[in-house]
Amino acid sequence: MILPADAPTLEPGEETFSGAVDPNEDTEWNDALRRFGIIPPKEEPSDEVEEMVLRLQEEAKVKPFERMNLAELKEAEDEFDEEDEHAIEIYRRQRLAEWQVVQKKSKFGELAELQGDEYVKQITYAGDGIWVILHLYRPGIPTCMLLNHHLGQLAKKYPETKFMKAIANICIPNYPDKFLPTIFVYFEGRLKARFIGLECGAPDLKSEELEWKLANTGAIKTNLEENPKLKVVTTSSIQDCSVQYFNESDHKEA
Repeated sequence: MILPADAPTLEPGEETFSGAVDPNEDTEWNDALRRFGIIPPKEEPSDEVEEMVLRLQEEAKVKPFERMNLAELKEAEDEFDEEDEHAIEIYRRQRLAEWQVVQKKSKFGELAELQGDEYVKQITYAGDGIWVILHLYRPGIPTCMLLNHHLGQLAKKYPETKFMKAIANICIPNYPDKFLPTIFVYFEGRLKARFIGLECGAPDLKSEELEWKLANTGAIKTNLEENPKLKVVTTSSIQDCSVQYFNESDHKEA
């Protein structure tokens, strides 16, 4: 190799670059060699944080769709490479399935009022896998009002089940008040259970008791392990026995 006229020359005893000279060492000789392009520029010390940031940026360029929702995927689909199309399609299907599950579970969640002309649409054609709980009531009947209150709470607790109420004689003309309250339970449009009058519960019915009753039809999946009403009966029986025992003891002492 022919060096420029002003290129540095080795002094006696100095080694050439092909020897033990470190090209990254800070010396005047190395600076001169770099200036003439004889050795490469000095390597800068690596920055682990900077390398990590760069790596994350590269990963984001490759598969940004993993952090996108369906709307963002649709908006950015023209920016993806052909290599990503298959992965994007799989991910889109997965997100769509998750979205459909959420929508299915969240489209209820309240005790909705049923109009007379909506019976077929809302009940008969409720949809595959849909349970419907319908309460026929009349304003002014205390038990009906109590059931509407409890059913409203249960509707929020079990949003995957459709809870509905309807004024009886509007939904079914001439429906007798003596049958109120009435609860019908449907699955995929077919009647699975019914509770008429006192079968719905006593005037002091608790929400947990109604929850247990409806869970036994399959309409909801409760976490209750036993009938709450049995606990009340058992506790009351123990209290009654205690009262009777003390009364007998007082009578004997007297």
